[in-house]
Amino acid sequence: MDAYGHVNHANTVTLLEEARVALVFTEAARQGLVDMSRGMVVVKLAVDYRVPLVFDGGAVDIEMSVRDLRASSFVLDYSVRAGGNGSSAVAVTAETLICAYDVEETRPRRLSDAERDFLASWHSGGTRG
Repeated sequence: MDAYGHVNHANTVTLLEEARVALVFTEAARQGLVDMSRGMVVVKLAVDYRVPLVFDGGAVDIEMSVRDLRASSFVLDYSVRAGGNGSSAVAVTAETLICAYDVEETRPRRLSDAERDFLASWHSGGTRG
């Protein structure tokens, strides 16, 4: 919490990271896409605060969707709401530009067809974290 009782920026970014990891690493690995967890890097992060995100002990909902799916990158969009029931106002919107990365070669790599299919399935959908 910051001095005003709002979830501070660093903690908001951590919430986004936890949601992203749940999708790009955990869910992808559950579906057999283990290479995603071995090489995805955040290239850009933008966060827009719409209303204060106040922690009251309740759940925080994070909806995600994929857009701009390209040969080696994609954008992950987020909408964050406090309250856990989806009825509260969107407090935060954010986006991350993510690049598939070959750690051994230290350079970007192409997304595999399976990775692209997985990400495309999140194009118009979302999840709550």
